[in-house]
Amino acid sequence: MSPKVLLNNKEVNIILHRLACQLIEKHTDFSNTVLIGLQPRGVFLAERIKALLQTEYKLPEVQLGLLDITFYRDDFRRSDKVLEANSTEIDFLIENKRVVFIDDVLYTGRSIRAALTAIQSFGRPSEIELLTLIDRRFSRHLPIQPDYRGRQVDAINDEKVLVNWKETSGEDAVYLIKN
Repeated sequence: MSPKVLLNNKEVNIILHRLACQLIEKHTDFSNTVLIGLQPRGVFLAERIKALLQTEYKLPEVQLGLLDITFYRDDFRRSDKVLEANSTEIDFLIENKRVVFIDDVLYTGRSIRAALTAIQSFGRPSEIELLTLIDRRFSRHLPIQPDYRGRQVDAINDEKVLVNWKETSGEDAVYLIKN
């Protein structure tokens, strides 16, 4: 079966603008809000959102950090597959800040649970929200829901959501593929 296009370039762009506007509605000037892209796949979305907020919506200062959750995952030592760590780059304080986690696909919720544990190493945020491009709503193992979602997708367990970014794949698109 060939991949099914869930979002094309134009639709991804529209969703990115909508998500940026929703963040502005809630956080206004971002003076007490930081964005945290979850390594590895949430980074591209987080960088895109930050760029939109600064260039299109003229917000002067939007802080973006990158959080690696590899060693906080509950499946870290349960697989034969060797997990490769990424870097964490948070060069600002998150104590009493409003934190927005950003990831490309919300699937089981386990990555977000790991991120909640990992962020504690950097202080205690006043609030944590979740922004995700794709919400696979019927696949959750934990009671975690996004505050901001690009699109909900009903995918069964043998289907995979693949997010392509022009920075890595030459195109902005989202596909549903059968395993």
